[in-house]
Amino acid sequence: MWLSRGRRRHMITPSTQNRDEAASTRSFSPSSKIDLRHLSRTAMVYVRQSSARQVMENVESTRMQYALVDRAAYYGWERDRIEVIDEDLGVSGAGSAERVGFRKLLAEISMGHVGIVFGIEMSRLARNCRDWHHLLELCAVFDALLGDADGIYDPRQYNDRLLLGLKGTMSEAELHILRNRLLEGRNNKARRGEFFAHAPIGYVRTETGMALDPDDQVRRSVELVFEKFEELGSATAVLKWFRRHEIKMGVRRSCKAGLGPVEWRLPNRGTIRGILRHPAYAGAYVFGRSIMDPKRRIPGKRGSGRRLAKRDEWQVFLRDKLPSYISWDRWERNQQRLRENSTSFGVGAPRGASLIAGRVRCGKCGSRMAVSYTTYRNAYFKCCDANLQRAEPICQSFSGRSLESLVSELVLVATAPASIELSLQAADAIEADRRKLEEYHLQSVERAAYEVELARRRYEGVDPDNRLVAAELEREWESRLKAKREAEESLDRIRSEHPRQLTAEQRTSIEDLAKDFAGLWNAPTTTDIDRQAIVRLLIDDIIVEVINDTERLSVVVCWAGGFESRHEIRRPVSSFEHLDRSEELADRIGELYNQGYPLVAIAQQLNAEGYKPARGDQFTKTSMGALCRMLRRKGIIAATPEIPPYFWRASQLSTALGIGKATLSGWRRRGWVQVRKVGSRWLYWADEAEFSRLERLANHPLRGSRPTCPELLVPASKMPSLPGGGD
Repeated sequence: MWLSRGRRRHMITPSTQNRDEAASTRSFSPSSKIDLRHLSRTAMVYVRQSSARQVMENVESTRMQYALVDRAAYYGWERDRIEVIDEDLGVSGAGSAERVGFRKLLAEISMGHVGIVFGIEMSRLARNCRDWHHLLELCAVFDALLGDADGIYDPRQYNDRLLLGLKGTMSEAELHILRNRLLEGRNNKARRGEFFAHAPIGYVRTETGMALDPDDQVRRSVELVFEKFEELGSATAVLKWFRRHEIKMGVRRSCKAGLGPVEWRLPNRGTIRGILRHPAYAGAYVFGRSIMDPKRRIPGKRGSGRRLAKRDEWQVFLRDKLPSYISWDRWERNQQRLRENSTSFGVGAPRGASLIAGRVRCGKCGSRMAVSYTTYRNAYFKCCDANLQRAEPICQSFSGRSLESLVSELVLVATAPASIELSLQAADAIEADRRKLEEYHLQSVERAAYEVELARRRYEGVDPDNRLVAAELEREWESRLKAKREAEESLDRIRSEHPRQLTAEQRTSIEDLAKDFAGLWNAPTTTDIDRQAIVRLLIDDIIVEVINDTERLSVVVCWAGGFESRHEIRRPVSSFEHLDRSEELADRIGELYNQGYPLVAIAQQLNAEGYKPARGDQFTKTSMGALCRMLRRKGIIAATPEIPPYFWRASQLSTALGIGKATLSGWRRRGWVQVRKVGSRWLYWADEAEFSRLERLANHPLRGSRPTCPELLVPASKMPSLPGGGD
């Protein structure tokens, strides 16, 4: 087809027609890669800075990223089709889990809403290849372009895809190169013992390293932690002591230049344990006390995934590098004590009322025995190691009541010679404790007085007409005065509760208590924790073995210092068969029972002969009755004991007399018939003469409830005694 246009004629061919249609779908744009398909969708401008500090300080970079909106308009997008994603300001690009804005961007691309994504450079979008290639793949599938300061890229074209891949790889490598460069500088400084991220409580950073805090009260509060731990033995006890006496720790705020201000806070458990565990307090410089474990890292939680490193994992360890509060040997002892106080299975500080939890070992396999409680006071020990490790039966188990009684007796015997010395040491310790408390609170009063004077000078130095500043300084002055009053009240309370010097009566009372150590040991004011601490100081291990699955226990007490004492005690057992002399005891009970001995007589006879029950120290009527019923069920003793001559059962005698059992029971209650109780049964005695009297009594008429002939109520003959007596 030919068209005439002026003097020139154009022939329309199929090829020229397709070119014209393609040109009609393309709008004017500085880039040939942008067409109406892209312009009809949203242009996303992604804005990100890696940290909050960069957001605050690198404001020009942020401004340049927001200016990409103008760049999008230059390429042909209308202003209402340009959207800025800036939710990731202050978030690192090393991962996508924490970046809300990046996830939003991926979602918009996958729904086909995005025509192009602008970033000031490709590193703004992602700093790791995983997220970067995920973004490229989505853009290629849903026909979205990428743009930066260098140009426009189409991820569906091979050359652009190759270039974008290189940019992403270089962006990730740049991050690692910068990080490694910084870490190497830090590690090199740490190897010299000169790198300090922060100063622990009681230390300050200086130009040459780290020094003790110049504030005497700050140092004294740290020293008190170590002194009280030496005395009390656990971090929790130290924390309770600090809280009870309102002892605060001085924490300095971090400051670029000079000493930061001191904040006084009551310590928590982490503060106390941190001071006790930190090797800097023993003069050692350590770098790498915590390491990153990627498996423990929680996405989105900053600082997660770190764990305390073991000593052989420390990167740098330099002894005697820093000024110290305690010696290294003392620090080592503290760590050992903290480990013993841990809650690992079967070991560690005792939990509950048991004196010996954590000290008992199995005499068969040598493992620590676990403790459980049937009641608060009744500890039960089990050796579960073989069962837990190899699914084998439990080695042995037993009640700890008799074992704890033995240990208590041994401790009282061992401490008796040192009671006088202990009393004098206790008196001195009370006075030393009072001096420490008074010294600390005196320093608090002096500090508060200084701050009041400083606030007063500030208030008096301000222009009175400047009411806004004067009012604020007046409030600060009043606050300092209130703090001073509280400090003085605390000092007065300490002085009233803890006299300056123990009186003669108080010293005598302490000495009397120490002499009567048994009374002090069993006193209600002595806590289980106090008794446990004494046992743990005196005894290293207690090796126990059940002898032949009986009530007998073989006990070896390993004392601190290496001495061993051997003992044999009885334990409560659950059944009669576990008694060491069970067969002999059963035969003896059967012999006495068949002879007609009542339960009380059998119990008394067995106690006299030295037999012991399964539980308790002596047989009683109740326990003997239960034991006889059990032996009858097992056929060890006869179900019915042999009846001595002229003794009748109630059914036999009532039948022979021709009366009812209820009538015979009434005679027994009135005393008209002679009876003895054997076991749980009543036996009636009647020889020929007595039976004749009872026959006449049964046939004699009654007047009311008594016979008309009183002579019938008098026994015709006297009943003999049964073996062992009667009830």
